Amino acid sequence: MRTLSRLGFGAAGIGNLYTEVGEEQAHEAVTAAWQRGVRYFDTAPHYGLGLSERRLGEALRDYPRAEYTVSTKVGRRLEPSTGGGDDLANGFAVPATHRRVWDFTEDGVRRTLEACLERLGLDRVDVVYLHDPDEHAEEAFREGYPALEKLRSEGVVGAIGAGMNQTGMLTRFIRDTDVDVVLCAGRYTLLDHSALTELLPAAVERGTSVVIGGAFNSGLLADPRPGATYGYAAAPPELLDRALHLRSVADRHGTTLRAAALAFCAVHPAVASVLVGVRSAAEVHDCADQFEATVPPAFWQELRDTGLLPAEEPS
Repeated sequence: MRTLSRLGFGAAGIGNLYTEVGEEQAHEAVTAAWQRGVRYFDTAPHYGLGLSERRLGEALRDYPRAEYTVSTKVGRRLEPSTGGGDDLANGFAVPATHRRVWDFTEDGVRRTLEACLERLGLDRVDVVYLHDPDEHAEEAFREGYPALEKLRSEGVVGAIGAGMNQTGMLTRFIRDTDVDVVLCAGRYTLLDHSALTELLPAAVERGTSVVIGGAFNSGLLADPRPGATYGYAAAPPELLDRALHLRSVADRHGTTLRAAALAFCAVHPAVASVLVGVRSAAEVHDCADQFEATVPPAFWQELRDTGLLPAEEPS
């Protein structure tokens, strides 16, 4: 698998996640990421009903293809829709021009990937993930994964894997298949250490790369305050209190909670890249600054001493 930049660009935001993002702002976000050394860009048909892929592909045409890595996803096939309205029920501020159809069959995987390549304006992608097969495990393992294996052997894609918001099925992919990489979102953070139990040890054992998404747990660790989101919903009071405590510890040690959240994700030996969801050049520069910051060892030690981090965490 191609080497991934340690900081990756999560492109759901430029697909109008929650709110609209202008074309120029989306392009400027990708440009800023390139300026800061980001060379790994992740997208999916799900993100804005293809808008994210189109915008990302257009922005990356400014750069040499051999110098960046793109991942996209299969499992949600887009079909034209005449229903009208918007897609906000699915989290994206775009017209509902298409509908998503779950499809992990070999035909569905190939058709979805062909459409992805067309939207991206590319003849190949470097990584393809099975996207959120939580409720479709049998079809994903029986048909979706073998389809990706064939595409890899044909040279259509470089690396294959699965991307999910849970650890159990991702661990099964690592142990029972020949995936190159898995994308684990929100399950290896300062607030959720569940990937440490099985997923990350299995990845180290098998030599499988792990990409970590959701370092800020959908917002709570970026800016803990009443009304902040955790897992795309309002944060429970106990988690808000914990995040506020983590921020106070970070302040006391002369760092920021955002820097600590990103550093926590990056340090594990199985982790190849940390994806951050960004929607503007300013957000890109802030995340890059935080990612490059040094978090004092005393911060990590205090978290271990107070039980906020497990003793085996390798920070």
